[in-house]
Amino acid sequence: MTINPIDVMLWTLRRNEKDVVNLYSTLSPLMQIATGGNMLNFGYWDNENSDPLSAQQNMCVKFAAMAELETAKTVLDVGSGLSSPAMFWKDTFPNLSISCVNINYSQLSDSGARQNIGLFNSSSTKLPFSKNSVDRVLALESAQHFKPLSEFISESKRVLVDSGLLVLAVPVTVNPASSKKLGILRFTWSSEHYSLDHVRHLIRSNGFAVSQEQLIGPSVYGPLADYYLEHRDELRNSILEKYPSYVEKILFRSIQKMKKASEEKIIDYVLLKCNL
Repeated sequence: MTINPIDVMLWTLRRNEKDVVNLYSTLSPLMQIATGGNMLNFGYWDNENSDPLSAQQNMCVKFAAMAELETAKTVLDVGSGLSSPAMFWKDTFPNLSISCVNINYSQLSDSGARQNIGLFNSSSTKLPFSKNSVDRVLALESAQHFKPLSEFISESKRVLVDSGLLVLAVPVTVNPASSKKLGILRFTWSSEHYSLDHVRHLIRSNGFAVSQEQLIGPSVYGPLADYYLEHRDELRNSILEKYPSYVEKILFRSIQKMKKASEEKIIDYVLLKCNL
C-alpha cells in the first residue's frame, strides 16, 4: 500500500469527516493485520482474554452489559466500523434490531453485514432516524472522532425514547492539560483528544445524566502494548507485506508511548452509560 506521509499528517491535523474516512480506509487494514480480525477496538484484556480477537470480543461483551442489550429492542451502532461488533451482538441477542451508522461508505460496503442489520451511510451529527425511535445509541470506540461531539450527543437525545440509553466507550485524556504530554501520540492518535471532564460536561449539558462510569485504561492499553511487543517480529513481517517499514516503526513507538501514557495517568479509557 502506497501512503503519502504528508497526506497522513494533514488528515491527522485537520480531522474533518473526509480526513477520518481517509485515515480509516488507509489504516484499518493495519489493525486487521495486527489482530487477525475485523473488529477495530483496542480490546478489554484479562487472564482469559489475552489475544487480540478474544480481547476485542470481551470488550463487546462488557460494553453490551453496560448497555443492557439483553432488554433492548432497537439499537444504533454509530461509527460502526466494519460492523463486526453489531454482528457479534446480533448473534448474542437474535431479537435485537441493529442499525449501523458510518460516514465511511467503503467500510459499510466491505463489512459483510447480514441483511438483518441495517446499514446507513451518514454522519454521526445528522442521524437519519426519527425522533424517539430507538432505545439504545451506542458508540464503541468511535465518539473520539465525532466533531463536534456535542451535536452527536444532541442527536442521540433526539432519536432516543425517554427510557433510552446512550452508551460510549471513549479513549480520553485524564484532564485538558494531559494532551500536552502525549508526545508522539499528539500526531499518531488520529482523533480528537477529548478530556474526560469535557466528555462528562457535554453529556450533562445536553440533558443526560451519567448513571455508570468505568475507567478501564489499565485493562486496555498496557496489555495491548505488551502483546504487540511480545509478538512484534511476527506482526512486523505481516505488516511489511502491505505497508512501508516506517509505518510499523511509527506504530511501535506509538504503542510504547500509549502504554507509558496510560501508566502515568495521561490517558485513560472510559465506559459511560447515560440516561435522559
